Amino acid sequence: MTTSQEELLPGTRRALLHRIAVAQAEGRAPSLVAAVVRDGRAVWHGSRTSVDGHGPDENVQYRIGSITKTFTAVLVLRLRDEGVLDLGDPLEKYLPGTGAGEATIAELLAHTAGLAAESPAPWWERTPGSLRPELSDVLGEQPLLHPVGRRHHYSNPGYTLLGALVEELRGAPWEEVLRSEVLEPLGLHRTTAQPQAPHAGGWAVHPWADALLPEPLEDLGRMAPAGQLWSTTGDLARFAVFLAGGDDRVLSAESVREMRTPAAPAEAADVVDGAAYGLGMQVQRRDGRLLVGHSGSLPGFLANLTISVEDDVAAVVLANCTSGPLLGAVGADLVRIVAEAEPRIPEPWRPLSEVDPDVLELVGQWYWGTHAFVLRVMADGLLALGPLTGGGRRARFCSNGDGTWTGLEGYYAGELLRPVHRPDGSLIHLDLGSFVFTRQPYEEGVEVPGGVDPKGWRGIAE
Repeated sequence: MTTSQEELLPGTRRALLHRIAVAQAEGRAPSLVAAVVRDGRAVWHGSRTSVDGHGPDENVQYRIGSITKTFTAVLVLRLRDEGVLDLGDPLEKYLPGTGAGEATIAELLAHTAGLAAESPAPWWERTPGSLRPELSDVLGEQPLLHPVGRRHHYSNPGYTLLGALVEELRGAPWEEVLRSEVLEPLGLHRTTAQPQAPHAGGWAVHPWADALLPEPLEDLGRMAPAGQLWSTTGDLARFAVFLAGGDDRVLSAESVREMRTPAAPAEAADVVDGAAYGLGMQVQRRDGRLLVGHSGSLPGFLANLTISVEDDVAAVVLANCTSGPLLGAVGADLVRIVAEAEPRIPEPWRPLSEVDPDVLELVGQWYWGTHAFVLRVMADGLLALGPLTGGGRRARFCSNGDGTWTGLEGYYAGELLRPVHRPDGSLIHLDLGSFVFTRQPYEEGVEVPGGVDPKGWRGIAE
């Protein structure tokens, strides 16, 4: 990945700088550094600092807190893709005796395992990990606060268990596995478990005075898979590219798409913001834009990684303060600024290289009862179904190679689309998960479930 300051228009660059300058000043952050990614590479970098002449660049490390969880989730998905485990497997199958073994791997990834949010006292983020040498020290005597699988409850110990799972199945420490399987292949050479110069120091800013207090920098020990990593905007920009498109050396595009797909509902308090959680990734809809990524915090540091896959824009924001600027809002704004000021230019339209007559027969207008839909064949060979006008159910379908099609998303995800033909081979209707789609509303001669009144359409009886 190359870094260029010239790939964005001057007005866009100034708007980005203004946004982080406001965030650093109003949030009273000792320093704040950010990057924007587009077209698979970093295209802008900016920083603001309270120390003259010491503006951090894309190689300065900050603690990234819970963004570490996304890295841990990648390791777990790699194990799944290799067939070593299934996401539906209970933890007990691999790590017996934890007290949380009935939870599945998927539930741990999505924070629906019912585990507590934190480990027992003392506060794990500000005390040495050596105080919690065993999983039992992390989980405590009663690790489950909620019924397994019933609600989304964010859990740091849950990701400690996932890190232990990786270690058990790989036979090596979590940090070693992460370096060899993810960091080195992706070229994330400035992402480490321990700080490496140059790195920022962590500070607490007094809430009612412009005064600083240094925060302790603890090794989290067993809790490392939940929040240990240090990284840079340069490395996290590369990681954002991977999370948007995959990399077959690490994880396929299909598997990272699965990570970005909501797997757990939001808490009731978050529903208004359209928030959800995937497999190691946060998902939210903000100002009509679908954003994925993760936030992070540890004493002395804040971090945020925000990606809009549809806009092909991502943002990384890091700061070295315990509280202050709302980096989630800053990251979303950086994405919005670029997406609106310099919208993505679509690829040129190109016709299909081949046209299958059997597929072409399916396209056009269809009716489900009185609801009008249109079915199109796309350049990638998929079928796209959607309402002719207004809102309604939409889905794409992939061919099964036998004349049937399977839904890929929304209401029809996994559902079978089956064209129904007459004995002479002509098309009668479409069967979609038992729904009958006809060329005309309640078309005569088609076996519509429940039958059709033989008198047909009529006006109001006198």
